Amino acid sequence: MTLWTAVIAASILCLALKAVGYVLPQSWLDAPRPARIADLLTVALLSALVVVQALASGPAIVVDARLPAVCVAALLLWARAPFLVVVAAGAVTAALLRAFGWAT
Repeated sequence: MTLWTAVIAASILCLALKAVGYVLPQSWLDAPRPARIADLLTVALLSALVVVQALASGPAIVVDARLPAVCVAALLLWARAPFLVVVAAGAVTAALLRAFGWAT
């Protein structure tokens, strides 16, 4: 399978999934269980993306300045800091760690 075949197949699958959403009865979508699954799936996918971006470098797992920066951001989010402060603190943490050579 070539790259373009995979891209086209994935595009068709995404379009089919979206079409199924329009075909299903509204009562199925309004039920509490599908709504809860959709909410939890969104959180799980976003969490997986954050972990992969924070720890992966190609096929290897790497602990560098990104991990402490994400931890600082998570703590600030837990403390309900404004989002701009969270992003700035994470960036400053990573920059300082890299500047002092503690985590490349």
